[in-house]
Amino acid sequence: MSSTSRTVPPTADVVIVGGGVMGTSIAFHLAEAGVSDIVVIERGELAGGSSGKPIGGVRAQFSDPLNIALGSRSLRAWQDFGQRPGADIRLDSVGYLFLLTSDQQAADFETAVRLQNGLGVPSRMIGPHEAQRLCPYVSTDGLVAAAYSPTDGHARPQLAVQGYARAAAGAGVTFATHTTVTGLDTTGDRVTAVHTDHGRISCSTVICTAGAWSARLGEMAGVHLPVRPVRRQLAFTAPLAPPAPRIPFTIDFASTAYFHNSDDGLLFGLADPGQDEGFDTTWTPDWLDLFRAAARRRAPALAGMETSGGWAGLYEVTPDHNALIGRAGAPHNFLYATGFSGHGFLQAPAVGEIVRDLYLERTPFVDVTPFSADRFTAGAEIRPEIHVV
Repeated sequence: MSSTSRTVPPTADVVIVGGGVMGTSIAFHLAEAGVSDIVVIERGELAGGSSGKPIGGVRAQFSDPLNIALGSRSLRAWQDFGQRPGADIRLDSVGYLFLLTSDQQAADFETAVRLQNGLGVPSRMIGPHEAQRLCPYVSTDGLVAAAYSPTDGHARPQLAVQGYARAAAGAGVTFATHTTVTGLDTTGDRVTAVHTDHGRISCSTVICTAGAWSARLGEMAGVHLPVRPVRRQLAFTAPLAPPAPRIPFTIDFASTAYFHNSDDGLLFGLADPGQDEGFDTTWTPDWLDLFRAAARRRAPALAGMETSGGWAGLYEVTPDHNALIGRAGAPHNFLYATGFSGHGFLQAPAVGEIVRDLYLERTPFVDVTPFSADRFTAGAEIRPEIHVV
């Protein structure tokens, strides 16, 4: 991309802080709408944070209608990504399969499936044996039911970031990489400038897409963004002997253990319930013991598979596992899209549209007021998302 540099211009209309999938999606949507003079600031390389994960799930199976709407809208955009903005993200629509091991889980997912179906998502409840047919690694012992949606799947976040950024750069967006924000100037109820280690940018609007680092940027603006960083780890198996089954993105809901195809092997993941918050992204192979313990119960063949390395990244977690999307009351020209709690990649196309419309003061396709950061301090209704991993 010719518009990527390590220098910053002295002025900009819009400064987006964070060069992951959310920042590049918003930059693309703004530029496509004719907004000029946009600068994206990234502390490392583009997709160097959470968007650097090797594979990202895409789904519309959620318990909250707003998350369902964001997932559904984004699924359509991922399917059309080859035409707009024009890049191959290696989308594999293998479906998502949630494995349920208690009557309460099954009842909760039945309620969610009815809600999803009413919003056009073709999810359905299935029995243990159909779940095993879809994913032969699954053991039916102790399995009560499963929830499956065939239009979900997974893709490559780095390719999506590159696709958005390439199109945005072609429309005139400047990407300032290896650039760190050091402070903000505010005058009255407005941010007037962004200070970086490479210079000061006078600006009309700041958009926070800083992921796990968003709370720090919010503090600079006097905006409370309750986002905390939590490490998540995954591993890859050695190549599997052909023919390896092509399986859905499969999740043992009770343990959060998940697995799916990755090139010529499988990818394993699991959320460590004892993981402390922090910015450490060291991959620790001992973490695999947690996954293998869960696999022995739900997919025994996986417990003994040879692995060939892994990866660690950061979730940007909020108290209710829902995103923070909106415009601050003060400073009024500070917008944010962060705290996606593991759902950022899959919701990025829809959120790019929404933030574009908030900036242009147009009505978005869905009301995101429930995701305002003010909900934690203004006594608003808190709607925890149940379908989290």
